[in-house]
Amino acid sequence: MTDAVEAGISSGTEGKLIRALDWKGAFWVAAGVPPLVLFSIGGIAGTTGKLAFVVWIISMVMGFLQSFTYAEIAGMFANKSGGASVYGATAWLRYSKFIAPLSVWCNWFAWSPVLSLGCAIAAGYILNAFYPIPAADSQMVLDWISAHAASITADSPRVAEYIAAHAGTTPDDAVKALLGTDGVAALTPAIRSWSLLSFNIPFLATANINATFFIGGILMLIIFAIQHRGISETASVQKWLAIIVLVPLLIIGLYPIVSGQILATNVTGLVPPTAAYAATDGTWSNGGWTLFLGGLYIAAWSTYGFETAVCYTRELKNPKTDTFKAIFYSGLACCLFFFLVPFAFQGVLGHAGMLAPGIVDGTGVAEALGGLIGAGRVITQLLVVLMIMALFLAIMTAMAGSSRTLYQGSKDGWLPKYLDHVNEHGAPTRAMWTDFAFNLFLLAIASDVGGYFFVLAVSNVGYIIFNFLNLNSGWIHRMDSGHIERPWKAPTWLIGLNTVLAFVNALFLGAGAKVWGYSNALWVGFIFAALILPVFAYRHYVRDGGKFPAGAMEDLGLVGQDLGVKKAGILPYLALAGGLAIVLIANVIFQLPA
Repeated sequence: MTDAVEAGISSGTEGKLIRALDWKGAFWVAAGVPPLVLFSIGGIAGTTGKLAFVVWIISMVMGFLQSFTYAEIAGMFANKSGGASVYGATAWLRYSKFIAPLSVWCNWFAWSPVLSLGCAIAAGYILNAFYPIPAADSQMVLDWISAHAASITADSPRVAEYIAAHAGTTPDDAVKALLGTDGVAALTPAIRSWSLLSFNIPFLATANINATFFIGGILMLIIFAIQHRGISETASVQKWLAIIVLVPLLIIGLYPIVSGQILATNVTGLVPPTAAYAATDGTWSNGGWTLFLGGLYIAAWSTYGFETAVCYTRELKNPKTDTFKAIFYSGLACCLFFFLVPFAFQGVLGHAGMLAPGIVDGTGVAEALGGLIGAGRVITQLLVVLMIMALFLAIMTAMAGSSRTLYQGSKDGWLPKYLDHVNEHGAPTRAMWTDFAFNLFLLAIASDVGGYFFVLAVSNVGYIIFNFLNLNSGWIHRMDSGHIERPWKAPTWLIGLNTVLAFVNALFLGAGAKVWGYSNALWVGFIFAALILPVFAYRHYVRDGGKFPAGAMEDLGLVGQDLGVKKAGILPYLALAGGLAIVLIANVIFQLPA
């Protein structure tokens, strides 16, 4: 049995993750990151106007540079899973026990919502396919209007109200508009407006238990079933999904460029809009800069995401060589898609076209993709299926990575003990069930457009906090743990540059969190981040008696509970104070356009 355990075969709560991947397998598991561009492509276009494709490029370049710090520290921990948040958190242990769980927690609650957001969009596609809302100019609506033309007259109170709200409208135009609205409402399938329960969550958002919620929940269960069979099975499914999804997406991104469909006016004259979701160009005023920084803030949630490729270090057959390869090639793939797809979208559709409701909420992206290549109805329907598969790809990546973050956080004594469990296939099932339950709650919020962007904006507060802490962990590890072998070592100048980028990310957080329709998103995110502190305190001081589990710090060369010498001195504390100061000052200085 000893040999079996050494091979990584798991049994109950004492089991281990199985070393079943090479770098290509980790690459395929992380291949769900490129489709994340489709989650917020409309939102960023609405917020930053003509600057949208530039925002994606800047953000992706930052994400690629930052990944080299993560690649170095990941190589130090061949026996840990859970990704960069786990590897970076260990650097902060000497300076505060509470910073380490904060980093892990913030990474998890940033990544985990991909499940609910992706399932909400996929459910929208399914509803559109089987229960479509008729277009106002469709024949069925025109027939309804003809049959009910006498239901509204020019002297109707509704007509007077419409004219009052739309100055300059004639009574006849008001009647036509109201009849069109009534026709669409009458012919819309009841399931589209059905809701079992709707309730307000104080200081957060409105939860809605509707068709989107139930369909999304079923989709999450399907993904759970696939991942229940372990990382090797997940990687195999991801490989074929990625090929099916990414190859057409690449072709669609290239076609408008090689066919000459890109309009120069759509990608020049780069200024922010007058306001969020305004179709008119603005100026580089304080409000314009705020919108630009808000775009960079939310883009980071997608473009930095390929760091999940190092979540599987404990499951790599040869972590010393495969860790760097996995994150490096995942980063190159993301550069290709995050540069290409936003540029093609904007170059063809223009700023105004990117503001279409279906692109903003994600459910009309497939039709937009079809428009880029001049596809007919059949091809467009195939692209709808492709979009659903792309969402599955992203959701699979998120569940695989976020569940392993919970698992390793529990193994290292930072998160609740019950998460320290894998099944007979080496899958962290209790962490996966926790992901599922948390995302059912988020799915209820994300079932409408407003709630969708609220979840996105708040979760990204955690993601920027994680990135700030982990980019600083690179130089802290250099100072405190220089004796530990690094299979791949980043150039010192790049570690320094990425430290500067940590503070640039703090600027994005302070200025940008308010841009997404919720002035309190930053504070809600801070509160949610702080929830881990009492949870860790209970686990560490009550459950574990103030001691970390045996082996939690072995990779650092530390024995027992001795956290080692603080060679970095006061510098980590200064970094924390500086980052917080930048966030708070930026939040005051940068304000949305009036």
